[in-house]
Amino acid sequence: MEHNDYILTLSCPDTTGIVYHVTGFLFERGGNILDSQQFGDDSTGLFFLRIHFDVPPTAHTLESLRSAFAPLAEKFKMDWDIHARKTRARLLLLVSKQGHCLNDLLFRWHSDQLPVDIPAIVSNHRDFEPLAKSYGIPFHYLPLAADNKAEQEEALRTLIAQEKIDLVVLARYMQILSPALCEELRGRAINIHHSFLPSFKGARPYWQAHDRGVKLIGATAHYVTPDLDEGPIIEQEVARVEHGMDPERLTAVGRDVECLVLARAVKWHVENRILLNGHRTVVFK
Repeated sequence: MEHNDYILTLSCPDTTGIVYHVTGFLFERGGNILDSQQFGDDSTGLFFLRIHFDVPPTAHTLESLRSAFAPLAEKFKMDWDIHARKTRARLLLLVSKQGHCLNDLLFRWHSDQLPVDIPAIVSNHRDFEPLAKSYGIPFHYLPLAADNKAEQEEALRTLIAQEKIDLVVLARYMQILSPALCEELRGRAINIHHSFLPSFKGARPYWQAHDRGVKLIGATAHYVTPDLDEGPIIEQEVARVEHGMDPERLTAVGRDVECLVLARAVKWHVENRILLNGHRTVVFK
């Protein structure tokens, strides 16, 4: 019999009986658990759970499952959701003048490594308009000047609403989002940057790192918050470098790491594997 896959994610104050009641709920509805991961955080007193399950398609819909689960969620004070696994997340990609992360995400999407839809690409420059067109994705040029930031962000909000965007990805988008927009996108906007921060700020960070003789370079993917580059970290990676590498080689290595880290973070997000834990994240891989 054909089944429908769903993913239940939740966090709540840790107490006895959570798993018992949740699995009992699924059993009563003919659910079959395909995968389950859980974590109890002693430091915050919170419990986190992700269950991938299926149910007979004729018996339940996403709406009926959510409606039936709501009383149980209220009882345990859960922050929760149930997602239909077959539903593809809709991504909006933002980029400026460095296209390595954009190109990597587009290739992964085109080769079915990243199960998403990408209805639009936004940039404050026209450099990657041909790349967007080569993939058949609408390109939106939203230039920024000293006096039009509010108007540019309003255009961005309109696009997010019109395209029903689930996740905004700053694929080396070198502009700071306003605090108001960061709050609106909390938990559904991901940024990528090199891991030298707060050292080596500004332009040419890999040249600065080369001058200091660093031996490790890396990248950080995190959720966007009003605190610049300080949002909850999703993924990080490092690569060793040697004294014989020039700044151009360090930059190339760093860009490869940035692509890998951002792709992981996006994939885990759209697979509903990330739960917020205050200023941190729980990632069920």
